[in-house]
Amino acid sequence: MSQIRNVAILGSTGSIGRAALEVLKHGDSPFSLAAISCHSQLGLFEEQIQSFSPKFAFVTGPMNEQVQRWQTAEGGSKDASTARLNGMDQLVSLVQGPEVDIVIAAIVGIAGLETALAAAQAGKRLALANKESLVVSGSLMMEAAKASGAEILPVDSEHSAVFQCLHASAEKSAVKRIILTASGGPLRDWPIDRLSAASIEDALTHPTWQMGRKITVDSATMMNKALEVIEAKWLFDLKPEQIEVVVHPQSIIHSMVEFVDGSVIAQLSPPDMRLPIQYALTYPNRKAAPSPQIDWAKPTHLDWKPADLERYPALLLGFEVAKKGGTCGAVLNAANEASVELFLDNRIKLTDIATICRQVLDHHHFSPNPSLSELLTQDRWARKEVQSWVNSKC
Repeated sequence: MSQIRNVAILGSTGSIGRAALEVLKHGDSPFSLAAISCHSQLGLFEEQIQSFSPKFAFVTGPMNEQVQRWQTAEGGSKDASTARLNGMDQLVSLVQGPEVDIVIAAIVGIAGLETALAAAQAGKRLALANKESLVVSGSLMMEAAKASGAEILPVDSEHSAVFQCLHASAEKSAVKRIILTASGGPLRDWPIDRLSAASIEDALTHPTWQMGRKITVDSATMMNKALEVIEAKWLFDLKPEQIEVVVHPQSIIHSMVEFVDGSVIAQLSPPDMRLPIQYALTYPNRKAAPSPQIDWAKPTHLDWKPADLERYPALLLGFEVAKKGGTCGAVLNAANEASVELFLDNRIKLTDIATICRQVLDHHHFSPNPSLSELLTQDRWARKEVQSWVNSKC
């Protein structure tokens, strides 16, 4: 860890990106900030440039008057040490080039697939927070990493926990199953017959995590855990039957691994994304982190219970997609992204999200071994189908 490694944080204005910047500034960091990117939050992005002076700053959104002013600004508001660039193509080139050693993939949704895949193809260490990359194209991602020698290290707290627990045994055959924990989301104690009446504000009031709007809604429907089931299949080369989900309200146990002898090893810590981000950067080493630690002098208790599939029908979709593979992940992810947008626009109910995703998934043209082009085509088709569903109900 004595050698300085150059880090690119893709999606630096999101919750994961902001946490990653905190990790980099903590203590005597062996990392240099090579690049940051954002899509549209230019105010916060400019603050990050002024505070961290990355070598490169990319805006991936379309060139418009606001982006042009940001890129050509003169005077004290512009850090001359940072090259300001626009466009996804230039960002992909940087990710694959020698200026970057580690890529923190924190762009939300399908938009993060291109850069994550580019990092895997280029043999980089990929600290993966963009679960959609594996949900949509897990086979292509893992094949690219195998061919290039890239390391894909999970940043999701649950998958980071599994990754750490798996080190307790060198034999993959010793793993019986993994148990992913879920907070249950902001509506976990609501009567099931009231869920259809949940407002946007209800769905965005998470009890333990501070996250963006889309993933907070995913937590309310537990679609986030459905996507994590698919992600875990690819990350750890597991069968869907080897993955279980339990609701753990305290969010202290981040996941567990059960071995064939009955031993269960868990990773515990207070809910804070800075710990798994830092571990993905420093692996296989550990160092003091800026995240809080468990107070062992304080009495506490830990609870868990099986996930209720009647309450969380989206979770069943995750297991089905993990089992079937092919184009299913791309379709499920696209249908969910489009449905969440409609919910946040107050055009559908929260409970409609899983219903729409089921309808779209069941009616798509399945391909077992799709190319990237086929996956992106199915992504576009699924989004149009969601809109058609809504239009038919109006």
